[in-house]
Order: sequence, then C-alpha cells, then structure tokens
Amino acid sequence: MSVKRFLLGLGRSLFQLGLLKPGGRVAAKLRADRFRVGPSVGPRAFLPPRYRCYRTSLRGLAAQLQFAGGSRRSRAAFLSFGLGVGLIEQQLEADREAAAACQEIQAVFSKKRFQSPVKPFNSGYKLEDYVIGKQIGKGSDAAVYEAAAPCAPPEETRSSVVQIKLTEEELETPRSLTCRSLRSFPLALKMMWNFGAGSSSEAILKSMSQELVPASRLAVKPEMEQITLDGQFGVLPRRLSAHPNVIRVCRAFTADVPLLPGAQHEYPDVLPARLHPAGLGNNRTLFLVMKNYPCTLRQYLEVSTPGCRRGALMVLQLLEGVDHLCRQGVSHRDLKSDNVLLELDSDGCPRLVISDFGCCLAQRDWSLQLPFSSMWVSRGGNASLMAPEVTTAVPGRGVVIDYRKADAWAVGTISYEIFGRWNPFYGAAGLESRSYSEKQLPALPPSVPTDVQLVIRLLLRRNPSERPSSRVAANMLHLSLWGQKALAHQNSTGMRKLVDWLLCQSAVVLLKGCSGASGKTVEAELQRSFLSNLDHEDLRSAVGFLLYGRHHLRSILSDSHA
Repeated sequence: MSVKRFLLGLGRSLFQLGLLKPGGRVAAKLRADRFRVGPSVGPRAFLPPRYRCYRTSLRGLAAQLQFAGGSRRSRAAFLSFGLGVGLIEQQLEADREAAAACQEIQAVFSKKRFQSPVKPFNSGYKLEDYVIGKQIGKGSDAAVYEAAAPCAPPEETRSSVVQIKLTEEELETPRSLTCRSLRSFPLALKMMWNFGAGSSSEAILKSMSQELVPASRLAVKPEMEQITLDGQFGVLPRRLSAHPNVIRVCRAFTADVPLLPGAQHEYPDVLPARLHPAGLGNNRTLFLVMKNYPCTLRQYLEVSTPGCRRGALMVLQLLEGVDHLCRQGVSHRDLKSDNVLLELDSDGCPRLVISDFGCCLAQRDWSLQLPFSSMWVSRGGNASLMAPEVTTAVPGRGVVIDYRKADAWAVGTISYEIFGRWNPFYGAAGLESRSYSEKQLPALPPSVPTDVQLVIRLLLRRNPSERPSSRVAANMLHLSLWGQKALAHQNSTGMRKLVDWLLCQSAVVLLKGCSGASGKTVEAELQRSFLSNLDHEDLRSAVGFLLYGRHHLRSILSDSHA
C-alpha cells in the first residue's frame, strides 16, 4: 500500500509541477522565452514534445487501463498519469472554446468595411478635371500639389481637420496647410518624375506600377486596367483593400507634364525639354490623386509633442497599418516619418496614414521574400531605417531577403521620434542597423509606460526570429491600453477571463459604431481593427510577451541606468 500511495503521489506531483501549473503557461513561455516568436501553432502545442504521446482522452485511457495487464503498481502509475492528462484535456477544451470565440468576434467585425476618406466622383481621369493650387510637398521622385475636382461633391466641413499651430518660419513654407486651404483643396495631386520610362501610357504604368498598390478599384480607367503591368517585382499592381492607416489613391492617370507653380525653381532638371531647355524628363508622366492631409508626421512632431497615451495610439496606428500591408503580401520598405501623413480627429488625436509606395515590395507569391542574387537588386528606400536582416544580406545563389518583419522594425525606430527623442539611427553619430547592439539603444523618457517601452525594445531586436510580428506587437498595445484589468488577473494557463473581456469590448465597440461621431475617432477605429483581426494564437503570444517581458525589461532598464 505504501508503494501504491507513493506512485500515486509521484504521479500527481509530476503533473502538478510539470503540467498542471504551466499547462498553458509552458506554451506561452516557450513562445516568449527570450522573446522568440515562431510560426503560429494550434492550442494542442501547449504540451512539451515529451508529453505529447500522452495526449489521449481520459475515457480512452480508462478503457485501455481496464484491459491492461501488469501489476497493481503499474495500473496505479498509469491511473495517475491519466488523471493528469484528463485535466490537460479540460485545459485544451477551454482553449478550443476561446479560439472559437475569437473567430466569431473576428467574423463580426471583419464584415464592416472601411469607407474611403474621399467622396466618390465619376470623372477625374484627366488632368483638366482638376483645379491645381500650390505645391505642398516634394520628394526624390515626385512633387505634390493641392487640388480640387469641380465635378466632385463638395467636401463637408469636418471637425477631423484641425489647423496645426506652426512657427512663423514654417508658415512661410508651401507645405503648411490651413483649414481654409483644405476645404478649398480637399485633394492632393502627386506628379511623378519621369526620366527613362518613355512617354507611352503602357511604359509609364509598367515602370511606376508600385505607386498603384494602394489604388482603389475605380482609380484607373477600365480600358487601362487591361494593360499588363509588369513591374520590377512581378505582375503589378496588387490592390490593397482600404484601411484607415494606409493612403488611398482614388485616381491614377497619365498626362502631359504641365508647368506647375514653382516648377522652374524647385525641379527644373526633371521637366521635359519643351518646358525647360536643360530638362531631362519625358513629356508624359503618371499622376495620382488622393486625399489632402494637413502635414506629415515629421512636421507635426517638430511643433508638437504628444502625451504618452496619444503617443502609444500613434505607434499602434503604424503597427496596424504595417500589419494590414503584411497580411496582403506587401512590404513598404521606405517607412519613415516623412512618408506618414497626419490629420486630427474630432477629439484632437492624430490619425496617421502610411503613404508613398514607390519602393514597396508586392510580389505575386505574397511571401515577402525577395531573391537577392546580385547587388543590382534594390533593398528598398531609406538606408538608415533598413532592418538588420536587410542591411546585412549578402547576395548569392539562393539568397533571399525576408521583409516580413522589416517594416515593424522601422516602426520601432520612428517610435523614438513620436516620444520626443531623436531617431537613434539618424545622423552621422547615429547607430547603424548593420552593426548596432541592443544595449546601445538609448532610453525612452521615463514617462513612457512600461508596456510601450517593452514593445519598442522588442521591435528593435536584431534577430527577426526574436522580434514579434506587427500583429502581435499591436495586440500588446491594445491589451495595455484597454485590457489592463483583464491582464491584472490573467495568467497564460487560460484565456477565459480575457475572452470575457473581449466579448464585453465587442459590445462596447458595436454600440460606439451606432452612436455617430464617437465611432469615427482614432480610438474607435483602432478597437474595430483589433477585433476584426482577432486571432487566438496571436493574442496568446501577446499575453506571453507582456507577462514575461515586463520583468526582463525592468532588468534591462536597471542595467542601463547603472
């Protein structure tokens, strides 16, 4: 009897120490151990590999034990293991229920499509359809002008467009827009510079087809849609679906290059010879029409420092936008504060929109992996904000550059600018993504919440396998902003309390959506985006990072202060 009791006690102890306590925690810790996030796995992967041979139901095990031979001691040992496996089965069943609840919530909110920020109009496929105002932007490959379409419905005066206070010097620049200007010119016209693409519409669209990735379904004339657009990385354009944090191109067409205000002074060399004798540009080029935004993220941060909560909302919007791109097989590859547009919602919260897709990667296979056979293959845009896996890639046979987490890394660098610090990867004295050490990352302001600092630190991990995806990082911020009470009593062994919170949150968001203006704020849009992309495993990974990462971050910060 003493041996039987010993075996039963040993079996219970093994499962209490090895399985029952960490039943779900083991999986989260395995995923988050040293902040490693691997491919998504199912709920049954909670068990360590050495225990998976015991994954059978309690009823099935009892049936086997009923006819099993052997001594009483053997039966007692198997019975103790069976009891433990039965409890694990209950945990797995709870996880299956949680996964089903997440799928149901996701299905409800994924049906609610985001509406285009520009009111639809029927024409606008030629340059003569627009009244063009002053220049509001200029980059390395295009100039942007404010515009209006007389044929379009009048733009309503909206509280989401708020004048941003600028210094006297900035008020003199052509990029500073006022509310009056935005009401008079609600559109922005982007004129691409055409050096070597030829002057035929087919050649222009083939050369600049990446610019059409964020274009709407009616952006191009139906007859132009029939042209086979063979871009640099495959047959393009693949059209992105609408998202509140990604620019929407409502019209795209080719036309003769006009002499627009400031052209002779700002960009004479890119004009065609008929407009400037020394010009090197072609006669025709591509024009893109989109919504006119007050300023870029960089301009906004030069005159305003957002509070900690709004800063977290801004980082979260960038992660939501990047996640939307990744889900549709697109990598921006040139993410920086100059390529993020900004307006304020009715609550005065900045709404961020990712723009300028001229360097994007949008292959047919959606893999976000670019064959890197020679140095002639372009790595992307801004070299300072290229992820380590991009800058350190060496061309060769069978080599590919993996861009799946490269944009998320860039969001981590931009986060420093959002919270009032200089981007650590800018300037001659800045860090180099090719060679920096994570210990060299400067400290963020102490007022930045711990969870936000944790997300930024994780995004800037050198090894992409140790870096969370943009979806998991976004979930971490969502939980930190709105789910702290659910996290306070949460452990990674079960998701029941978190699912209860998700159901309550879903009801609140649905009610906000029915209440008019409150459903159009940045926070309401972010909550809908979170629920429409809800995935049980991504959510569990985010919880694991938060639970196990906070202690790790405190030790890092204490070491850096020491």
